[in-house]
Amino acid sequence: MTTTLISRRGMIAGVGATLMTPAIARASEDFTRRNVSSFVSQDWRDHFETLGVGCIVCDTGSRALHYWSADGSDYRVYPTSVPKTDELTRRGYTEIVRKKVGPTWTPTASQMERFPDWHPVEGGAPDNPLGTHAMYLDWPAYLIHGTHDTRKIGRPSSDGCIGLYNEKIAELFAITEIGTQVRMI
Repeated sequence: MTTTLISRRGMIAGVGATLMTPAIARASEDFTRRNVSSFVSQDWRDHFETLGVGCIVCDTGSRALHYWSADGSDYRVYPTSVPKTDELTRRGYTEIVRKKVGPTWTPTASQMERFPDWHPVEGGAPDNPLGTHAMYLDWPAYLIHGTHDTRKIGRPSSDGCIGLYNEKIAELFAITEIGTQVRMI
């Protein structure tokens, strides 16, 4: 006959583990649920009549940029930074009118009012808020650009622009043509 001795320490550990199991399971479920991508699937047909030379939907709600090539065979989704407030968010239809590698950043008049110590930053500088590439929209002072500050991606952190990781804006820049349709939602 075998005798099993249970120490007081073992008993406390066993009871504690039993009591903690439901809490650990709930925490694990919450963690998984919160980390599921918040990107909302988009279809270009919901926004444009034709693909044209390509199209982009910047979804400020899910903080994602959706890109479709001219023939629809290439669809990509990129995480973005979005404007800090609703007042800074312009919505509607526009297009890419210019592209620039190593863009120079110049603060707007409203930025200079709020931050008088800000000054223009040359293209290629490590502190350039536009990162390595920029695509200019036909709305003045609104761009899709890179950022050296990777903490901004996935957050409301801009004064109106859409920001991407530098390696992602370089990829998007290479496949996006001037005249690409853009919708900000």
